Amino acid sequence: MPFKTMSLSDPLVQGILASGYTAPTEIQSRAIPLVTAGKDIIACAQTGTGKTAAFVLPILDRLQRQGNTKKKVIKALILTPTRELTVQIDKAVSGYGRFLPVRTAAVYGGVKIHGQLKALNRGVDIVIATPGRLIDHMQRKSIDFSHIEVLVLDEADRMLDMGFIRDVKKIIAALPEKRQTLLFSATISREVQTLSADIMKTPEKIQIGRQNPVETVTQHIYPVQKERKMDLLLHLLRQQQMTSVLVFSRTKHGADKIRRRLKNADIASVAIHSGRTQAQRLQAMDGFRSGQFQVMVATDIAARGINILGISHVVNYDVPAYAEDYIHRIGRTGRAAATGDAVTFVCPDEMKYLRKIESFIGKKFTLAAVRDLTTSQAPAPKSDPNPGHKRPMKNKKRKFYRNNPKRPARKKTGAL
Repeated sequence: MPFKTMSLSDPLVQGILASGYTAPTEIQSRAIPLVTAGKDIIACAQTGTGKTAAFVLPILDRLQRQGNTKKKVIKALILTPTRELTVQIDKAVSGYGRFLPVRTAAVYGGVKIHGQLKALNRGVDIVIATPGRLIDHMQRKSIDFSHIEVLVLDEADRMLDMGFIRDVKKIIAALPEKRQTLLFSATISREVQTLSADIMKTPEKIQIGRQNPVETVTQHIYPVQKERKMDLLLHLLRQQQMTSVLVFSRTKHGADKIRRRLKNADIASVAIHSGRTQAQRLQAMDGFRSGQFQVMVATDIAARGINILGISHVVNYDVPAYAEDYIHRIGRTGRAAATGDAVTFVCPDEMKYLRKIESFIGKKFTLAAVRDLTTSQAPAPKSDPNPGHKRPMKNKKRKFYRNNPKRPARKKTGAL
């Protein structure tokens, strides 16, 4: 079914076609008619299935049919968990709505607030925001929610996992009660169900497939000792055709450590996590997208906002503690019906997490054999150029005692 048959406005269809899309995905085919009809919906679908267009297109169609007003007021609010996802959705709105007189504002932290204040002051139709920075604008009274007609919670499960529940509830309490609410997520947890029950009115539910990885992703599980994970990563990078690799670490410190080890092995890599500034994160994404870096190391906080076509491999250097995160991580490859590979390193301490993932997706993994890694060892630490000499700390200690007049007397030895 082409987009032309979905009763969308002609300028919007032109924007969709100009973006390179001709036919809607399953989530789009089922969600767009319901959203256009004004229904509240809870939509659950795998990553990479086109959820963004499923809510962006009917919002743009709604604004187009209302006509262009002299004064721009916020009609739609889209909440997202991360800066990257905010930027991604903003680009999608600009792309699909290129032939529409629609203004947007991307509101997120990590950058100066002055540019966002100017955009809001000029007037916008759609605001795409992270909860924390939006709260800042609410406290400054620089944003007006009184005309909002549509609220979208995108990646709702991730927002709740990241501890945004209080901010989300505070934002929703400031919105008009008469509105349309759309909740999109890759997984529907109990917390998400509780939230939806509080803020939605008889929502229509859409479930696309099970909460499983997309079928185009081939999964590989490698048992390996924790101290040999880097050796295994280097081995795979050198022995296989891994052109564009996204490596996931559980912590910021771990991500930086992996990047340093890769750099020492002459592998072009970059790290992206919440400790980086927004400019650094965008630069890393652009460099990875253009092929400047073969490997990008990321934490889960960045997983939802990475939408880069052509990622050949996802490597779970650390097994995620939450099964839902496994789905989101490996969903960065195999997008838009393309094929991809997901590799997971499992040390003995992480087997409990692997079992949770198996239970969550209803699949038993087959452990792959790890062959000899000696040919791909990480660079050995530099040896001491003077192995026969005593350590510098001891030398400093001897010098201190030699120059200290209150040093303890040395015991005399020998015959009386």
